[in-house]
Amino acid sequence: MTIDEIGADMAAKATAIEPLGKTLLFCLDDDRMLIDGTGETNLVSIVSGQDVDGDCVIRMSMDTYGKLQRKEIKPFMAVASGKIKVKGDMSIAAKLKKLT
Repeated sequence: MTIDEIGADMAAKATAIEPLGKTLLFCLDDDRMLIDGTGETNLVSIVSGQDVDGDCVIRMSMDTYGKLQRKEIKPFMAVASGKIKVKGDMSIAAKLKKLT
């Protein structure tokens, strides 16, 4: 899966839920995707190569992201084993269940 495919999939899911109220930055290997939920809807944009930060930053490999989407690993176990690193506002990370 490419970052563009992930972004398109995430945009479809993000617009279907209530605005997050904050920003969420995904760092997937060298690619970055921002979900800006500070407005009336959640906006997803690819921000690779840009100096952008989020209220919550989630780091993982593309491989781990794929396994999460295919339900091959559980988010809690991925965090506990260090495959996913979360920094910042954990309440935003808790809302991610709605995006999978």
